[in-house]
Amino acid sequence: MMCRGIRGATTVKENTREEILEATQELLQQIVKANGVAPDDVAGLFFTTTADLNAEFPAVAARELMGWSLVAMLCGHEMSKPDGLPKCLRILMLVNTNKKSGELKHCYIRGAKNLRTFPEKAPESR
Repeated sequence: MMCRGIRGATTVKENTREEILEATQELLQQIVKANGVAPDDVAGLFFTTTADLNAEFPAVAARELMGWSLVAMLCGHEMSKPDGLPKCLRILMLVNTNKKSGELKHCYIRGAKNLRTFPEKAPESR
């Protein structure tokens, strides 16, 4: 079993506690469903938000709404880039899995859909 990272991002309409929690929960649920992740598989979660989102910690959604009280989590602000996507929330979920990197499904939703495009198949190892 390996520890692998699953990425995801979404956007929030307004800098409110409710919006941040709703967007975080939606993204977490999509990542979990797309990858068949069980709570015990999660080794840790890193959340970042752009500096314009500070009304609540995204980790609160994982703890309160998803029930993940024993998962190690960390929140921070994303690097500020002049032409970066505003009101953006990102997740890096570290999971223990037998899946290969190319089998993981990264989830980009709402206004973050165009942040990343993924190849159909992972490149061959050398």
